[in-house]
Amino acid sequence: MSTYLIGDVHGCIDELKALLAQVDFNPQNDCLWLTGDLVARGPSSLEVLRFVSGLGDSVRMVLGNHDLHLLAVFAGISFNKPKDRITPLLEAEDADELINWLRRQPVLQVDEELKLVMAHAGITPQWDLETAQMCAREVEAVLRSDTYPLFLDAMYGDMPNNWHPELTGLARLRFSTNAFTRMRYCFPNGQLDMICKDTPENAPKPLKPWFNIPGPLQEAGYSIAFGHWASLEGKGAPEGIYALDTGCCWGGDMTMLRWEDKTYFTEPSHRRPEKEKAVVQKAE
Repeated sequence: MSTYLIGDVHGCIDELKALLAQVDFNPQNDCLWLTGDLVARGPSSLEVLRFVSGLGDSVRMVLGNHDLHLLAVFAGISFNKPKDRITPLLEAEDADELINWLRRQPVLQVDEELKLVMAHAGITPQWDLETAQMCAREVEAVLRSDTYPLFLDAMYGDMPNNWHPELTGLARLRFSTNAFTRMRYCFPNGQLDMICKDTPENAPKPLKPWFNIPGPLQEAGYSIAFGHWASLEGKGAPEGIYALDTGCCWGGDMTMLRWEDKTYFTEPSHRRPEKEKAVVQKAE
């Protein structure tokens, strides 16, 4: 049995299947972790949801911001943007089934045996594991409930941007959702900055990437895997932090990490003008 972690898929079904073929992925024996954002921007969001949902219990995934936006569009709360290329999914005969499957997926994965945590954007340094799991359960519960459109309608917005245990209601859910699915930078005290999208070398002071502010999870020896931040190109994170989104939908690679031996596999975007040969390299 092997454990494979793959960065944001974004509707790139051909690259996903080719990457899994590189390692002869077997859903009967192997486990696949996905960092979220299965849909949008790439050409085949419908096919990705059908494929991933069909893998059953061999998949451990988390929801990303684009996945949540799809739920909001399907619920009539937000607009279907042409650049997201999700119209075939919205109009599919099995759309209801796929959307209901998607909204029942978690926003946080924790494996105590592997000492591995995964969230789409990461884990705010203001949270210990117990707090992160509690906040994840709250978001997941409302998404799985019959009133989930009310939450989706209220999830958009950048405030509050500072964690406090006394946060309640929709404000608390919005903070948790932003931390799990949208976060990139924090102030030194861990307060979220929801504006800056620059690469770390160009970010204004005193902002730091969330993973460069020591938090309880790192101090407790957990590794954290995340996606969301394609402009990092998988580089620059400290030891024990794994940035796996390398921008396949933008013409970059789709990246996979085999956890047991920390070997990376990549599949270049099939929409590049000149395709590059897939690369296998050993993690440093």
